[in-house]
Amino acid sequence: MPSNATLPLIILLGAVSALTPLAIDMYLPAMPAIAETLATNSHRVQATLAAYTGGFAIGQLLFGPLSDAKGRRPVLLGGMLVFGITAMLCAMAESVESLTWLRAAQGFAGAASAVVVQALVRDLFNREDFARTMAYITLVMTLAPLVAPMLGGHLAHWFGWRSIFWVLTGFTILIALFSSLKLPETLPQERRQPLHLVSIIRSYLRLLSTPEALGFMLCGAFSFAGMFAFLTGASFIYIELYGVSAQHTGYLFGLNVISLMLFTTLNGKWVHRLGSRTMLRVALSLQLLAGLLMPIGPLLGWGLWSVVSPIMLYVGVISTIGSNSMASLLSSLPNLAGTASSLAGTLRFGIAALAGAFVAMLPDSSPLYMLLTMSGCALLSALTYGLLCEYKKSAE
Repeated sequence: MPSNATLPLIILLGAVSALTPLAIDMYLPAMPAIAETLATNSHRVQATLAAYTGGFAIGQLLFGPLSDAKGRRPVLLGGMLVFGITAMLCAMAESVESLTWLRAAQGFAGAASAVVVQALVRDLFNREDFARTMAYITLVMTLAPLVAPMLGGHLAHWFGWRSIFWVLTGFTILIALFSSLKLPETLPQERRQPLHLVSIIRSYLRLLSTPEALGFMLCGAFSFAGMFAFLTGASFIYIELYGVSAQHTGYLFGLNVISLMLFTTLNGKWVHRLGSRTMLRVALSLQLLAGLLMPIGPLLGWGLWSVVSPIMLYVGVISTIGSNSMASLLSSLPNLAGTASSLAGTLRFGIAALAGAFVAMLPDSSPLYMLLTMSGCALLSALTYGLLCEYKKSAE
């Protein structure tokens, strides 16, 4: 671990980063129960996940430049305050329409945490140390999606699905309190960028017009979108097609996170030796392999584990792709770390929202629709990296 990355800092930043995984994963096993309570269908409940993701994507466009101009702490703490309030209101929602709007607002507020954590780490570390530190933060953060589906399934079973959002409210208040007491301001006044609309647009255009920067953002975005396709459809597929109980569905999600923790640990050990770009290439290759394997089991009628196994490999390398693509992107943009993080996050969650909405509209009579969407995302992730980062660089 880099010398100035103390264990308490890693744990706290991991907990801050865990807010969105908790907000997403904890209510997944309860989706059928939410549909029943609110007298609606599965597609409209699945759309609440896309609403959260869309709000998250839009929020990052604002919070990145705002944190570059005003500092990291006020943006982070303000975002967590609104996030906690919307979690409380979600617990009291009486219709799927109100729940959808509240989830969009919660996603918008949650974007502040995601942007600020990456920018804060970039303030403190160089490229390899950024990738390594983010890998450790991701390792702490992965405890959230490991525990969240199991906790959410049991909470929904014992106390009803509304208890999930009450627990999320309490956790947010606790983390916001610790952050206000312990997190430093890492962006000094002399490095802050003026908050002007023209300069923000110019910075975004600069990033979008740089092929290598765009390649790093898109490869991470398509990889992440495949996971959201899985999150949108998996609960209904596991529960309604394969007969897994709501309480036990969380354990299948937990297997993915165990795989994620394994690959994240390996990335933390090897990134200094091999470099972030090599680790990125390896992870993209493994994810493409998983995408190719996914449709085989359902086509041959092999059952549940033929679906679960390649999904474990796909999800396992998510953080390796995300941390190393961001490390490569931000290493050349130290004064635009917040803006670059926000644009990358907007693309990542914007494309993920589209993938989730696409899966929500598909028939839920077969797992193939979700799996083929994930396969397409793996292919697009590898292609965008290969064409924009490798081929374009060699051509130049």
